[in-house]
Amino acid sequence: MLEQFILAPRIAYFSMEIALRNEIPTYAGGLGVLAGDTMRSAADLALPMVAVSLVSRAGYFRQEIDAQGRQIERPASWDPERFARPLDAKIAVPIEGRAVWIGAWLYVLEGQMGGLQPVLLLDTDLDENRHEDREITHHLYGGDETYRLKQEIVLGVGGVRLLQALGFTIRHYHMNEGHSALLGLELLRRYLYPPEDLHSGESPYDLPRVRELCSFTTHTPVEAGHDRFAYGLVQRVLGNAVDVEAMKRLTNAADAQRSRIAIDEGLIDLATLKHLAGEDSLNMTRLALNLSEYVNGVAKRHAEISRTMFPGYRVHAVTNGVHPFTWTAASYRKLYDRYLPSWCHEPEQLVRADCCIPDAAVWEAHVEAKQALIEKVRALTGVALHPKIPILGFARRMTAYKRPDLLFSDLDRLKEIARNRSFQIVFAGKAHPHDEGGKRLIEQLHAQARALEGAVPVVYLPDYDMEIARLLVAGVDIWLNTPLRPLEASGTSGMKAAFNGVPSLSVLDGWWIEGCVEGVTGWAIGDAAGAGDGDARALYDKLEQVVLPLYYGYAQDPGGWIKVMKGAISKNASYFNSHRMMRRYVTEAYLR
Repeated sequence: MLEQFILAPRIAYFSMEIALRNEIPTYAGGLGVLAGDTMRSAADLALPMVAVSLVSRAGYFRQEIDAQGRQIERPASWDPERFARPLDAKIAVPIEGRAVWIGAWLYVLEGQMGGLQPVLLLDTDLDENRHEDREITHHLYGGDETYRLKQEIVLGVGGVRLLQALGFTIRHYHMNEGHSALLGLELLRRYLYPPEDLHSGESPYDLPRVRELCSFTTHTPVEAGHDRFAYGLVQRVLGNAVDVEAMKRLTNAADAQRSRIAIDEGLIDLATLKHLAGEDSLNMTRLALNLSEYVNGVAKRHAEISRTMFPGYRVHAVTNGVHPFTWTAASYRKLYDRYLPSWCHEPEQLVRADCCIPDAAVWEAHVEAKQALIEKVRALTGVALHPKIPILGFARRMTAYKRPDLLFSDLDRLKEIARNRSFQIVFAGKAHPHDEGGKRLIEQLHAQARALEGAVPVVYLPDYDMEIARLLVAGVDIWLNTPLRPLEASGTSGMKAAFNGVPSLSVLDGWWIEGCVEGVTGWAIGDAAGAGDGDARALYDKLEQVVLPLYYGYAQDPGGWIKVMKGAISKNASYFNSHRMMRRYVTEAYLR
């Protein structure tokens, strides 16, 4: 099967995590889901790509919630043989002075239109390796910084080498976040100027050639969120790849010999590395920035922030999108197939949803999706939600800046709002095993839910995954998002909701700055310049005075609420999709 994928040049898409299907736990959250949607759209659009990620045999983790609301992590192991086939090629990378062998599994992703895309899942669990090396690709985001650096060596350096060993011709490399930035070092080793072309003091590395081959998408709007590794650790773990004594020989050699020595010894000049990745430590984002001709943020506002964080770099904006077919409920797929039959391949056709689809048909599709969510909630928690009472949904990684507790800032005010117009709340999300603050938030949410018992039904769905996400974004009535500005680089859950006619009630950050048309696609909480201090009050006011009255006015004027649902579809789903995103990458990054 591999033969069909190596006949023509491809774009290599590198991502530490990727969401391929619900049964394969090679993703932790939004970054991996975006990677999966990227490849699904590539399949639908017949773009010649190949994804490179880690097999993550032990997955991320399965989440249990105890009676007090505490998160318990359980293993999430999976067997690659169930879904992928092993490939024959193996390559080695230097780690801690020894050769660590890397193999790969081939997962073939099939798009909705029948297109196929290869996904390589790198694996060090091989007989040739020592026990500790076999575990490098086991745990997604597991272990300490040494373990993380080893994983990033496997992904970046190993990924490039394995693509070559398998016979792929790569025309472009796309780094989805900085985890794979070491691929640029591997390319520097590969592309050196001929010794006879070097003049005194010149670097042997063909940096312009490498930059031309690479693109980089950054997702993190805070400096502290970028991977850094001390150079002492880098020299120890990378072994001979960055060797001080050997580099002295390289530095002292005549200019005409430098390239040949670098090739023979497989070295990267430590001075060059520091110049590219930072003097104090190896900053993976800095390395990716310096080795990429095209750099982009994942929303317009995020690109602005990134340009401020990294002055001197040109950071474009390609706002994220979500895969149309994957995130649209079955009831809405049938609806769009009937009234806008080309929507799945050309989601921009959804711009006509407000005039081409009858109101009653939109509502019927929503009722069906809502009932599916209600049944799932009952199965997981035993709680029976009411189908005629609006449901607010909140589901994402549980961490402090996402502020999942903002809605519960004033329980008395919340109860007062509910006395006049009832509503229900559904939460879901995992906290990283090392994020103690995130775990406390989950526990606090459960305590607040107990405090609201009898006034506001609140449920927390455990073990958030793609299946639960699909049901939530389609089955709730209002999608809630309350990040602390400007820490939401993009966010995509509200985009998924829009494909199902669910409007957002969200803080103006990330994609929502572009997607919010007040009262048309949903509603803003506060303003884009706010510091966040008044967000709770703004949330309560908007919920009490605008959102709930409009929802409950359905009986007298069904057109009011349906108009907002249609606005979410026609103005948000038609634009914030991964087909549009991929067409932007092709024309602006890959085919420059």
